[in-house]
Amino acid sequence: MIEVVFLGVGEAFDEKLPNTSILIRYRTGAPVTLLLDCGFTAPPEFWREEPDADILDGIWISHFHGDHCLGIPALLVRFWEEGRKKALTLLGQKGIATFMRTSLDLAYPGMYERLGFPLHFREVEPGKEVTIFGLIFQAAVTSHSQRDFALRIDAQEKSIYYSGDGKATPESISLAKGSQLIIHEAFSLEVEIPGHATVTGSIKMAKQCGTSTLALVHIQRKMRSQVIDEMQRFTKMAGSLNLMVPEPGFSITL
Repeated sequence: MIEVVFLGVGEAFDEKLPNTSILIRYRTGAPVTLLLDCGFTAPPEFWREEPDADILDGIWISHFHGDHCLGIPALLVRFWEEGRKKALTLLGQKGIATFMRTSLDLAYPGMYERLGFPLHFREVEPGKEVTIFGLIFQAAVTSHSQRDFALRIDAQEKSIYYSGDGKATPESISLAKGSQLIIHEAFSLEVEIPGHATVTGSIKMAKQCGTSTLALVHIQRKMRSQVIDEMQRFTKMAGSLNLMVPEPGFSITL
């Protein structure tokens, strides 16, 4: 069983919704808890959902924009305050160790040496499977202003695809094929904005990939209400695809 909790679904500067951040709970065999992205406003959402400082096993970072990763220093220091001892693994693209060490040093100078629990770093690059926690991680580059990785997680017969930011590419579409759940950013409705996906484009991609459920996140703050207002049109476009625009705290089980 995999439970997916949408801690945050907003874009970088949304005053109403926390940054897009996804909590994954894998409950087959030894329990595993993962966090997909952790921006500026994500940590309080995590703490409300998971007050246990030792529950989290790993964090995936799709790219190095602040609304996807700069909440991690606060998360780590809270873990230190709570007395965490369990190792934590941070996964992402090449350079993740240097970037996160620098971010922690800038936010809380000297804390890296004082954390009291190990930080492990695993690079996940396109074309290479990484198996950790009994899960298979695969990545593909999307079309974004900064190098962004879409992620596919496979666990036995279940699979989840998360876009991070960026318009789909042939490589990311290939990666997403056959996944049960696609979580995709949809910054605008249908007008192309450089470096971002659209609602209509994400629906088209999900249908092409044969997925059963598409969750749209990271919608531009002024456009989200339009997406909700036009859900009947988008649902008709989606056909048999289960289309959703989740609110923070919404969860689904695969």
